[in-house]
Amino acid sequence: MSNLIEIQSQIEKLQKQALEIRAREFDKTVQDILAKMQAFGITLKDLQPGKARGGKGRSKIAAAAKGAPGKTKKKPKEAAVVAAKFRGPNGETWSGRGLTPRWLAALVAQGKTREEFAIKS
Repeated sequence: MSNLIEIQSQIEKLQKQALEIRAREFDKTVQDILAKMQAFGITLKDLQPGKARGGKGRSKIAAAAKGAPGKTKKKPKEAAVVAAKFRGPNGETWSGRGLTPRWLAALVAQGKTREEFAIKS
């Protein structure tokens, strides 16, 4: 049975071996990655987190496989601006859509009604 000192010595020896292997294989791995990036037309911009994949940097083969060139994407719908239906004592406004704003909820909790703050057209 091994004691703690022998095990710690083995751990240290294995960690040194792992570092040596990593150092030997690092350059080869980087070269493999660069070769694949070049073959697929991948740029550093493509590797940034949060960036859209397959943008301008994609290869012609990938673009052709994706769909017809010049095909445009639909634009997202813009939110419609809705007139305010309620106005608070400090000039706050609310359209009446979505969650009740804090200022109005606080006033209702004090015993007031929403109708007291309705904007008369």
